Amino acid sequence: MLADEPAYAIPPRIAGIREAGGRVVFTNGCFDLLHPGHVSYLRAARSLGDALVVGLNSDASVRKLKGPARPVVSERDRAIMIEALESVDAVVVFGEDTPIRLMRELGPAVYVKGGDYRVEDLPEAEVAREFGAEVRIIPFETGYSTSALIEKIKSMPDAPRPK
Repeated sequence: MLADEPAYAIPPRIAGIREAGGRVVFTNGCFDLLHPGHVSYLRAARSLGDALVVGLNSDASVRKLKGPARPVVSERDRAIMIEALESVDAVVVFGEDTPIRLMRELGPAVYVKGGDYRVEDLPEAEVAREFGAEVRIIPFETGYSTSALIEKIKSMPDAPRPK
């Protein structure tokens, strides 16, 4: 971490779980337009340990990844909705391209991504291995996609059109 970068606000409860030998699970993503696929993914991730921390892409990082029309839902509102899920113990917003700095600060026992990723394509997987974290890919649940939801809304006959 650079001297001018503030530390992430890792909730003390999460640090306590880790220090007591509990398994902290970490995943990350945009989670724009929360849907049942996200909910089942987060449940599956949580089942791998004693606490689940979600690294949430900031609005600026979502725009960089997904384009200027995204996110549809603000980071504040996405964080509120995700943190309200029973399977999620904490949400930490990050603004970098990857959650590597956050991962290093958190030091999870397990790093999880969805089945639309491959371990060998994740720079986070190498970092996770540096501190002995297990890397797990959870199968992708077909039929759910934020991009598909957006396209469905756009194709509706009375859908409002962006200016």
